Amino acid sequence: MKKFAYYKNLNERQRRLYDRSDAVTSVRVPGNGVATLATGIATALAADDRIGTERAAHGLVAAVLATLQVSPVRVRVLAVRPSNHREELHGQYVFGGRRTQPSITVWMRTAQKKQIVAFRTFYRTLLHEVAHHLDYQLYHFEDSLHTQGFYKRAESLFDQLLPASLDEPKRSRAIAAAAAAATATTGMVARPRAARATAEPRRRTRATAQASLPFANGSAPK
Repeated sequence: MKKFAYYKNLNERQRRLYDRSDAVTSVRVPGNGVATLATGIATALAADDRIGTERAAHGLVAAVLATLQVSPVRVRVLAVRPSNHREELHGQYVFGGRRTQPSITVWMRTAQKKQIVAFRTFYRTLLHEVAHHLDYQLYHFEDSLHTQGFYKRAESLFDQLLPASLDEPKRSRAIAAAAAAATATTGMVARPRAARATAEPRRRTRATAQASLPFANGSAPK
């Protein structure tokens, strides 16, 4: 896989760490019951229930980590994203120092308009931070770098843990396929208007504002 530009600025030990991270491209979560917990996150988020969203997010993450036999992490959901003149922070993973337990923080409202974040964006950010936790606790990396392998691992979590009922693009494709099949059979074009109305438009988002930083906590390992 093509290495990110910052690779050339790493020392030899950091490059070895980068290469180890790059070599692991997926995380397998056994079973399929955990993904159903995502519905609780979606429901609470849509209701603008911060405490309910935090409780549901913590429950899902705890279930994932228990399934993988990985130590727990504290999950916090806060309101409006912190921001500066360039970007806003979507999520953060903090590990080490004087903290007794690692923590994940995800924000549920945009910085500028204070709007509730779309579920898929929120969920992808949450699992992005879970992937950082797994780098330390499952793979025992010295630090968690943003490599091609890391992004593939985070996306593999999202693909496995997104219930079909919440996967609007997949539902849209299924609706289109059904319409095409009906057209082929009857010669008439099927127009499922109600289903189209519920399909969520595509959004260009960044899973975390820290994506431009090579390390999870924004600093190189020492």
